[in-house]
Amino acid sequence: MGALQRDELTKALERRTVVQATLMRITIHLVAKRDFWPFALATRAARAASWLRHMRGGADEAQMIDLAGRLREHLARTGEPISRKQLDALVGKQYALGVGQWIDLVRAPPAGTWERRRAELFAAAEEWVGPPPQLSGADAAALLVRSYLAGFGPAARADITSYTGLAPRDLAPVLEGMRLRRFRSEQGDELLDVPHGRLPDPDLPAAVRFLPTWDATLLVHARRARILPEEHRPKIFHVRNPHSTPTFLVDGAVAGTWKHADGRIEVAPFGRLDPATRRELRDEADRLAAFHG
Repeated sequence: MGALQRDELTKALERRTVVQATLMRITIHLVAKRDFWPFALATRAARAASWLRHMRGGADEAQMIDLAGRLREHLARTGEPISRKQLDALVGKQYALGVGQWIDLVRAPPAGTWERRRAELFAAAEEWVGPPPQLSGADAAALLVRSYLAGFGPAARADITSYTGLAPRDLAPVLEGMRLRRFRSEQGDELLDVPHGRLPDPDLPAAVRFLPTWDATLLVHARRARILPEEHRPKIFHVRNPHSTPTFLVDGAVAGTWKHADGRIEVAPFGRLDPATRRELRDEADRLAAFHG
């Protein structure tokens, strides 16, 4: 399979085979069309509860249901996506991002594309993707967990909880009802994985990788020094920059930061890198710069 090209992703968003929406942890994700509804159904209640807990200025569920109904009527009447400015005017700026936890929305192109990075255009998911399947919350959560483990497993329960945003008490029966492969970490902790999940050779070197801002690899893991050494953590996450900084990995651990400027990737290593690693880093940086275009 060849490398993903930027225009291919834009076309996939326009063809609706890929969907951008607020899903796990009330953060924006790109997902395959077939995954949207299971992920939305699995996380809907958790997203709503989390938003109400953290809402400043106060809001209750009855109020949010009423605002969601107002938005649903507007979308049905106009038959068109709604801009963020229009959404602010319709439901109130303080509730604009929260109302999507009570009505399923997607971000319609050009939102989500490099061509219009700050575009905020919202459409009703049932119109954009199609009606939701007949799927229970538990079955939807199982599909979400299986997808996560296929990409990140073997993983601890705490990692699955952090990624999905589901409460441990809600996640526990889902995990118990799934057929999963179980391991033990070096510390004796239980790790879960999908059956027949591929495991890398322990002697296989980890390739250089570039991670974006707010990347799940750093967000959903416990404080593991092998991924983000503690001496580097304040450089990535701090009060003035809670959304993190783009980083790159060397041998599976954060080894520096990067930025895209003037058509190229500029890297800032935290320490000295050997010549072979510098060449690998530059090759990967050139591929990333080509993707940015």
